Amino acid sequence: MSVDIQPRHIDQIKQTNIGLVYRLIDQYGPISRIALSKKSQLAPASITKITRELIDAHLIKEAEFPDLSFRGRPAVGLKIDSKGWQFLCIRINKGSVVFGLRDLSNNLRIEEERPFSFSLNQSFLDCIVDEIDDFFFRHQSCLERLTAISITTNAIIDPNSGIIHSSPYYDIQNIPLGTFLHQRTGLPTFLQHSITAWTIAESLYGAGENCQNIIQIVIDDNVGAGVITAGQMLHAGNHSVVEIGHTQVDPDGERCYCGNTGCLETVVGIKNILVKVHRLAENHPDSLLYSISPLTIDSLCQAANQGDLLATNIIHDVGERIGRIMAIMVNIFNPEKILIGSPLNGAQNILYPAIQQQIAQLSLPGYSQQVNIVATQFDNTGTLPAASLIKQSLYSGELLIELMQG
Repeated sequence: MSVDIQPRHIDQIKQTNIGLVYRLIDQYGPISRIALSKKSQLAPASITKITRELIDAHLIKEAEFPDLSFRGRPAVGLKIDSKGWQFLCIRINKGSVVFGLRDLSNNLRIEEERPFSFSLNQSFLDCIVDEIDDFFFRHQSCLERLTAISITTNAIIDPNSGIIHSSPYYDIQNIPLGTFLHQRTGLPTFLQHSITAWTIAESLYGAGENCQNIIQIVIDDNVGAGVITAGQMLHAGNHSVVEIGHTQVDPDGERCYCGNTGCLETVVGIKNILVKVHRLAENHPDSLLYSISPLTIDSLCQAANQGDLLATNIIHDVGERIGRIMAIMVNIFNPEKILIGSPLNGAQNILYPAIQQQIAQLSLPGYSQQVNIVATQFDNTGTLPAASLIKQSLYSGELLIELMQG
């Protein structure tokens, strides 16, 4: 058995080391080979071999840079060679699809949103392919060497098999989107839940950068969480995000689309909050909300920030309910940061203390005292979350190996 496992083990080490070297060059380039060896803790001979392979594949290149510790000619370092490499990012929304064309340095070349509709399962796949073909046709003058496709959507998915099991937006079941696009294009295809991809983006470029342990909570139409522990995404290759939105908080509450009753999402999901705001505002003529039309989350936050008691109580209640769930997660994952991605961030001076209070009361002091609650840096719009899947696959070495093999 060891004879069979050993080659796979060696291949995994090679992939990991290549990804590590590429990531360090991306983060610190231009960087010398000596500095690269020190930061990666790989032998100079290994650095020489890996960088030569990456140069031959046109994934990195040599570049002169001034070395302040020496006089004379500039030192020769390494940096990412993104010229000619492109990837397609796709975001599937309710009633629309967003396309983004980016290079390996994550520079956005084109991004556009198109209306999207279909009828049956096969029609869904055909419509997606038609939209991709139309996008390429419209922008053929900008296309270079396409390397991969990444897709995000709010759905129950299996990233490993590239299957969308079900979607809150479309009447589809077990759609093999990843496999279908890979067979049609021959390109590596990555599929992930929007919340998971958003959390990865925040850890790479945003509010979670340089943190090893993060919990990101999304309070929107959907309620969910992404967890990064020891630098690795929890459930990244599994069927879903951390589905805190479908934790029962009110046994006598509303029926949820998941089939259960009184889920957290039925209480603190944005649509449900607005229903509550409308109902309560009608009975509170002394509230600022009483005379506002239309009532939106922005107007709710503005009223709360102006000291309106009803608006403040509604947001405080959301914070308490989220905080109780977060207290459990803090005890389990001991995060450095909790990121909040929500339209309710407009009243974070009310929302965050309510969350923090519950965490302080219900979780271990050694864990709760060091947690920092901050807003996400990015909105969950556009194709940056999908782009983060490509960056992650480069850093892991997975996509690099495929590109180096041609």
